[in-house]
Amino acid sequence: MASNLKNLSDFGDAEIPNGSDMKIGIAVAQWNKEITSALFNGAKQTLLKHEVKEDNIISVAVPGTFELTLAAQNLLEYTDVDAVIVLGCVIQGETRHFDFICQSVTQGVTELNIKYNQPVIFGVLTTDNLEQAQERAGGKLGNKGDEAAVTALQMVDMQSRLRQNYLNCYPIE
Repeated sequence: MASNLKNLSDFGDAEIPNGSDMKIGIAVAQWNKEITSALFNGAKQTLLKHEVKEDNIISVAVPGTFELTLAAQNLLEYTDVDAVIVLGCVIQGETRHFDFICQSVTQGVTELNIKYNQPVIFGVLTTDNLEQAQERAGGKLGNKGDEAAVTALQMVDMQSRLRQNYLNCYPIE
């Protein structure tokens, strides 16, 4: 669904799990810091609102969006997080750099999800201009950071439920 038709911070009747037993990593790009700081604040406040303990939110900053994939991998390998959220902002410029960065981070995040079998949530804005980014980082279209945080909670909960049901269905004797 096009985000210009939806407020990213409106979850309607979606069930948002309690995060009191979850540990969430957040990797945030410093490039376009005005935007990424707003995304980070949105994600963190949403996690806290849903009872993730502040000590269970591990955040790291990296220079740009391209570096988010390695930061996410490091969070998965060197901490005991249940999920990682990557937050960045790539704004279309006059060169193809935009395309290369967007494709690389998207593919990298997809590969991490599969390789580690843990949720790595894509919270990267890919916009045509600064105004569009501002609208999606706490402006009139909500905050993609909020959406990424809720997605992390839902994915950790889904994975936990599947693991529990699988173990209950096939007990080890």
